[in-house]
Amino acid sequence: MSNFDRNTAFGAHVARKATAEIDQGLRAYMLGVYNYMTLGLGVTGLVALAAQMLSVTHNAAGRLALTPFGQLIYTSPLRWVIVLAPLAFVFFISARANSMSAATARTLFLTFAALIGLSMSFLLMVYTGASVARVFFITAAAFGGLSLYGYTTNRDLSPVGSFLIMGVWGLVIAGVVNIFLHSSSLQFGLSILSVLIFSGLTAWDTQSIKDQYYAGDGYELAQKKSIFGALQLYLDFINMFQSLLYLFGDRND
Repeated sequence: MSNFDRNTAFGAHVARKATAEIDQGLRAYMLGVYNYMTLGLGVTGLVALAAQMLSVTHNAAGRLALTPFGQLIYTSPLRWVIVLAPLAFVFFISARANSMSAATARTLFLTFAALIGLSMSFLLMVYTGASVARVFFITAAAFGGLSLYGYTTNRDLSPVGSFLIMGVWGLVIAGVVNIFLHSSSLQFGLSILSVLIFSGLTAWDTQSIKDQYYAGDGYELAQKKSIFGALQLYLDFINMFQSLLYLFGDRND
């Protein structure tokens, strides 16, 4: 009986030790995801600010005017390349996810973030700096709460996630249609739906990224998972931010 008790206690000790190691590994893994995501947002912000500063100047009357660089990225056919290039990057990264190295994935992610910054630089001319900052912090607070819920909840969010993915495709199709319609009412409705859909996706993606963690993963695979997870959350954040900015941002006169 005494030996049985000792063995049971030893087994419980090993189980607790293994659980603690998994918890520490999971925390490190998720911290890596959030660090990569933050790095991507930083690159986006810096590129957007730099592009905006290079794109505008003051004319003789003291009014803002586009520089040659601004005309190139905002009014020439190149603007369509800038707008569509991030979408092409997402498809390329998704198609090559299994074959590319972690270093390549990191480089592509940061390049993607820079392209997003270039395409979003126009928003810094449309909206006031104060409202951009305000909406950014609102988005960050909402994202943090939703991601925390996805990380801590025991509820399986998979059924909700599948429905939200269909909603994303609906947003993409409707957004393409509105490029030709130029309907402000449709854009307003799409912005509201986008906030709701990407809010749900933030929680679902966080849970999905957490579930993908496996303590036995090697360094290379763990890094790739962190980068791809960061890309998912980065896209959720950016889409929420743009939609909230459209709804609550103050436009420049």
